[in-house]
Amino acid sequence: MANQENCTRLTRLAAKKRAAEEVMPQHQNKKKRVVLGEIQNVLSSQNVDLNRNQKQKIKPKRNVKKGKASVKETKTAREADDCGIDVDGKCDDPQMCEAYVSDIYEYLHNMEMEAKRRPLPDYLERVQKDVTANMRGILIDWLVEVAEEYKLLPDTLYLTISYIDRFLSTNAINRQRLQLLGVSSMLIASKYEEISPPNVEDFCYITDNTYKKEDVVKMEADVLKSLKFEMGNPTVKTFLRRFTRTAQEDYESSSSQLEFLGYHLAELSLLDYGCVKFLPSLVAASVVFLSRFTLSPNRHPWNSALERHSGYKAADLKECVGILHDLQMSRRGSALVAVREKYKQEKFECVSTLSLPSEVPGSFFEGIEDDLIRL
Repeated sequence: MANQENCTRLTRLAAKKRAAEEVMPQHQNKKKRVVLGEIQNVLSSQNVDLNRNQKQKIKPKRNVKKGKASVKETKTAREADDCGIDVDGKCDDPQMCEAYVSDIYEYLHNMEMEAKRRPLPDYLERVQKDVTANMRGILIDWLVEVAEEYKLLPDTLYLTISYIDRFLSTNAINRQRLQLLGVSSMLIASKYEEISPPNVEDFCYITDNTYKKEDVVKMEADVLKSLKFEMGNPTVKTFLRRFTRTAQEDYESSSSQLEFLGYHLAELSLLDYGCVKFLPSLVAASVVFLSRFTLSPNRHPWNSALERHSGYKAADLKECVGILHDLQMSRRGSALVAVREKYKQEKFECVSTLSLPSEVPGSFFEGIEDDLIRL
């Protein structure tokens, strides 16, 4: 009896469903499903008429090549923030976060000063017994080559060095495990930054199979636990992006050369243990200072815009600039050649071969010239 009632109920529901389908419009009942590969073509065909009608209404963008700032800017444009704001006060790049770029960098400045994200400035003396500054430099020089070999993002390299320094600040290891720490840290950074990170086997291979897969995975776990899984911290590259854009606004030569030179000096800073004590933002500011001095040695390399955006006066940069200048002149780390060879390439405009004065005038650290204050 119960089975008959259930069958009757299902029959009635089926009849109601058929009746409803007859009343519904056909275009709702037969909606075409679009596969992922066809989405671009479908959207393109739908927007053809819209693009034709609105073509005359859209203002042309400024003629600025990717990665380069406009060479001749008006005073109003120079006074704008570094987020790509044009003379009308609008941002030409929606991804530059015009509305809250200052808040972002204030947050990053606060983050870089957190103790949990900072290595000890003297960890080799206080913690390590078998690792020296020279060994650290050799490891990082080799990691620069590894990053080039696997075409890793610059951010991956900077994070790798950050993880290494932070781990060594709390964990004493012997020199035989230093390279293992390096590849394990780069594996973590790759997973954090890269879309398609190298496999564990790749990092074993790059060490000539000195370490097994199990060794790398074990060290990876040790690093993660030691850093309490705090992987995302600002690096020199984080702040260099903004400071370089600001520096390019009143630069009269190839802005790409200034950019590449900044990358070169920033990677040289990774090699030297003496730079560990500086905040990433201070190193980035020093890199921009020295880059501008290298390309225009007779002009004051600092101005009020850079001081405002970086938060540093020229005097604050003197010690770091001195270390970077010695690195650039090969008075420090002369045996570490990976970064120098990398930036001898044409694609980087051979910036590592540029000549420069042997000393930075002390007057450049005393203040900003009056005509530069008006920028």
